[in-house]
Amino acid sequence: MAILRFRIYWEEDDSVYRDIVIRHKQTFADLHASILKAYEFDSKFQATFFRSNDNWLRGREISLEKYPDKVYKAEPLIMSETPLGSEIKDPNQKFIYEYDFTKHWTFNIELINVDKEEDKKIDYPKNVRSEGIGPSQYGTKGLIDKRLAEVEEKYDLNAAAMLEGFSEQDEDGEEAAPEEDHSEESGHEEF
Repeated sequence: MAILRFRIYWEEDDSVYRDIVIRHKQTFADLHASILKAYEFDSKFQATFFRSNDNWLRGREISLEKYPDKVYKAEPLIMSETPLGSEIKDPNQKFIYEYDFTKHWTFNIELINVDKEEDKKIDYPKNVRSEGIGPSQYGTKGLIDKRLAEVEEKYDLNAAAMLEGFSEQDEDGEEAAPEEDHSEESGHEEF
């Protein structure tokens, strides 16, 4: 059984991606669920895939369901009924995945490897590589969260900044640490 390895790039920043391995007989619905899990999104919104070419032009649509309020150029395939292997026409096949039609979360997907044998230790589909901090579905996330606050508390970063001569005030000087003039003490005049 062929194992497909897809790289799922966040469209806004291609340094942010996830690699997912999946069996070729599994469906687009399985890939959809694994992308949401890899990027820590919930599954509350509409979603669709498009078969794509090397220029990321949208082709045949593979939709979670047929949406009554959406206009289709051709009848979409349904994710749960469409095996991944049936839509791979190229060894570097590309797809575009769009999630939440109001926020338009868009991901570019590229087939980067095909293995002929599956790893018995892996429960497919599986996210096998994560690079970069992914987008937050509902707001900010990443380094500005409770982990950063814990680091600040543990190492008391504000106190360390004060010891290095930095102040919590701006350049206008209110409550700023006074700078000392050492020019007379050393016997040198500043020009």
